[in-house]
Order: sequence, then C-alpha cells, then structure tokens
Amino acid sequence: MKNRMLALSCAVALALAAFPASAHHGDAGRYEDNIVVMKGTVVEMQLITPHSIVVFDAPDSAGKMVRWQAEMGGRAQMIKEFGWTTSTLKPGDKITLTGRKVKSGAPYMNLTDRANVVLTDSGKELFRTANYGTNEPKRPALGLGVPTTPPAEQ
Repeated sequence: MKNRMLALSCAVALALAAFPASAHHGDAGRYEDNIVVMKGTVVEMQLITPHSIVVFDAPDSAGKMVRWQAEMGGRAQMIKEFGWTTSTLKPGDKITLTGRKVKSGAPYMNLTDRANVVLTDSGKELFRTANYGTNEPKRPALGLGVPTTPPAEQ
C-alpha cells in the first residue's frame, strides 16, 4: 500500500510539473491569421527568455497613442541568429513591425511567424523570420530565421 501511494504521488507530481511546460506554447488560435504592418516608437526592448519583447507606442485609428507589446524569439536566439544586443532597439527609435495581432483585441502582437522589424527612418531591417513575405505559416519544428530547404525528391 505504501509503494502504491508513493507511485501515485510521483505520478501526480510529474503531471503537475509537465502542465506549465505544455501551457507555454498552447497558443493555437490565439493570433489572427492575417499579417498587419504597424509603425510605432520604441519604449523599451526586453531581450529575455522565453520570449523577447518590444514595447512600443503606436496610434490607434483615432490617433490616440496606445502602448503595444510584440513577442519575439528568446534572448539566446535573438543574439545568435540576428546579432541583437540590448542596444539594437533604443527608446525613441521609429520602427515598422510586420506580424500578427492577438485575437482578443489587446495591444499585443506576435513576431515569430511571417514577421519582420525595420528601422522606419533608415529602412534597415533588423529582424526577419524565415517565412516572411510568404503565405505559409511557420511549421512548429522550425526556428525563426532558419533557412528551410525542401525535402529531397525521391
């Protein structure tokens, strides 16, 4: 009986430990399918894990400034694949972001699929996903900015 209780306790502990991990990427249907282009002014860039965040102000349809957050890849990925540092985006930088808005209508967008970030004034592209400019959503196994090659023909 004691062994069964221990086994049950272990099983419950493992199930609870796995729950947060599975919840992290459970965003199917969270974002709109359509891509939007937004222009704004950087407030802050958070080069962090699990997702870096760009905080920016952008005008709404009435011209009122709204504070937005845009989610990107994690710190290590942004540094390794795109050469980002904590000074890549600075407060006051004018940026143009292409990505997907969250369906809830909150001022939040995703920059991990068909996305890019450009310095508006210079036109310098700072970030681009591998599938930017296509209609093909990112496959779950692919990372950001990683070139994809089609499977070899048989």
